[in-house]
Amino acid sequence: MSGPLDGVRVVVLAGMGPVPFVSMLLADMGAEVLSIVRPAHRAARTLSLSDGLRAELDVVNRHVDSVAVDLKSSYGIEQVLRLVEAAEVFVEGYRPGVAERLGLGPQAVLARNPATVYTRLTGYGQTGPLARQAGHDINYVAQSGALHAMSRPGEAPRPPINLLGDYAGGGALAAFGIVSALLQARTSGSGQVIDAAMVDGVAVLTAKLQGLRAAGLYSDEPGTNWIDSGAPFYDTYRCADGRYVAVGALEPDFYREFVSRLGVDADDWPEQDDRENWPLLRELVATAIATRTRDDWAAIYADTDACVSAVLTFEEAAAHPHNLVRDVYVYVDGVQHPAPAPRLSRTPGRSPSAPPTGRLAIADLVRQWSADSASARRKYA
Repeated sequence: MSGPLDGVRVVVLAGMGPVPFVSMLLADMGAEVLSIVRPAHRAARTLSLSDGLRAELDVVNRHVDSVAVDLKSSYGIEQVLRLVEAAEVFVEGYRPGVAERLGLGPQAVLARNPATVYTRLTGYGQTGPLARQAGHDINYVAQSGALHAMSRPGEAPRPPINLLGDYAGGGALAAFGIVSALLQARTSGSGQVIDAAMVDGVAVLTAKLQGLRAAGLYSDEPGTNWIDSGAPFYDTYRCADGRYVAVGALEPDFYREFVSRLGVDADDWPEQDDRENWPLLRELVATAIATRTRDDWAAIYADTDACVSAVLTFEEAAAHPHNLVRDVYVYVDGVQHPAPAPRLSRTPGRSPSAPPTGRLAIADLVRQWSADSASARRKYA
């Protein structure tokens, strides 16, 4: 076994953002993922984050093979549909209606293979007034309501790169939906269509906050709550060397430990839950932390429950003793890769490897997949 999804074949119409990420997640867990890319002469004339990125450095494509197919030709469409006959999962990230116009919509794909898990991964989803509108991570996070919460009083919201919409609310939840639908398909013999919208996914991530809001324990005024940097004991602080530490001393016992190791008696400072004095408390904490370097504080708070951590760069994170023991990051040909997650005890994911740099031949793939599929049917007949 090379992962829990060993034997699962996935056909992906190449796209941006969450599409390659969901491909990586499935491939990391052992699925055979094939990305259908456009021939060079039909490549999209749009700006992409991958422009100028050499194939061997595009970590998100590790374990994912690709083949160039002209989806404007009937021959190309037929070849993709023949691959679908031998696959279990189909993924596309086009705006609603585009796959149908190509001849690769759910009706066409499920007609060839009724057990297919057909995944539609978009920003706004397949229905609604915004369904066909263009957008990126920042737009979908804004639409969900989550971006509003990512700011401090009087400041503009700060998008968390594209980790929240593209990857957490998009690719990761789409992968969860795919595995769920695969389990159901193997029981029923019938596939289904997954409408994976990034707006929906980010909204799901706010579930706890919605309960807190309903209870009056979370304000819609950003930067005023316990876990959105409103609380002075849940924030980042600049140290003497210009680096930062992250403080998460929420619980009273943890807070007292945090204050004590600052060299202060907690009784001499405002009460932890005295919101009116939070601005003063923030100033006191900032002044204290500014007296030592980041690594000094990391040493002072090591092996304590004060919940203080050094804010690490990616390079520092890869070299940290804890992350080294767990191989959180590994290096492949000098390129830093995150290890597959989560970790399975009996059928772990694949070890990271350099992304493939060449394209496979569509005709050879169709013959191989068709032969393997026929062999499997004879085996289990």
